[in-house]
Amino acid sequence: MSWPGVSERRVATNGIELNIAEAGEGPLVLLLHGFPESWYSWRHQFKPIADAGYHVVAPDMRGYGKSDKPHEIEAYNQVEVRKDIIGLIPALGYDEAIVIGHDWGAPTAWATALHHPDKVRAVGALSVPFMPRSPVQPMPAMREMFKGQFFYQLYFFEPGVAEAEFEADIRTSLKKFLVLAGGETDLTQLTPKGPDDDMFSSLPDPETLPPWLSEEDLDFYAGEFGRSGMRGPLNYYRNHDLAWKLTEGAPEHIGQPAFFLGGANDGVIMMAAEAYQAMPTYVRDLRINELIPGIGHWTQQEAPEKTNEVILRFLKEVDG
Repeated sequence: MSWPGVSERRVATNGIELNIAEAGEGPLVLLLHGFPESWYSWRHQFKPIADAGYHVVAPDMRGYGKSDKPHEIEAYNQVEVRKDIIGLIPALGYDEAIVIGHDWGAPTAWATALHHPDKVRAVGALSVPFMPRSPVQPMPAMREMFKGQFFYQLYFFEPGVAEAEFEADIRTSLKKFLVLAGGETDLTQLTPKGPDDDMFSSLPDPETLPPWLSEEDLDFYAGEFGRSGMRGPLNYYRNHDLAWKLTEGAPEHIGQPAFFLGGANDGVIMMAAEAYQAMPTYVRDLRINELIPGIGHWTQQEAPEKTNEVILRFLKEVDG
């Protein structure tokens, strides 16, 4: 399945090859997806950004789609993922880029700006606000915080467990996961789970899809993960501690022009409320900071017109 006006190819960076989807010509804008998605999650953004005079590139992140999938769990730590993106910039023939990320792509986008201000001239994030490096090791803190209850990131941590559940019926699993985190789901009404529960057994199989997710969209995602499997994508969650150890002494402030956009019904915004409130302290040139009413976690898919309006407004501010 292709998307009108978008072409794909593989590009070498940081010792691996990433599949990229691209459109347009001009200054480089990189769009980084999250879990469990692909370049396709940005399908509604290609034409508007390309029409505004930019070269839009959305990679399949390492472990996803047609990109390389290193086997080692440690290969998916955020320092290595960040190097993939920084390496893409010269590989595509540029000295610098604007980097925008969603979900796991958001901390990667923030990190490229934080550690490579000479390469990233502006940065944007959807759903996940900027957070400086934690003063405490992440996994012990997470286990303490969610002791005695189910938390998806702890469930994802044990290699092979979540893979088996997702891959037993990949299309249904993805449907449940995507609908669960969408704006139509009231997360406060979900029945709490115990620490030994699984991800999907207690979740209803949605009879209909929300307006932002078509059967064809779901087919595309199911086809991608049916071929690639879930190990690589889930490995991102298994590297919190390693990334933390590798970033000791990291800077805490981002100086480039930046924007943030999220859904007011996004569970990540609810969990990261403290970080969201503190973000302007650390992101010193935050030009746009908005939450979209009624929208959940899949910002650019649930609210493509609003997302495009914000991105284009930001690009105009940066480039005049």
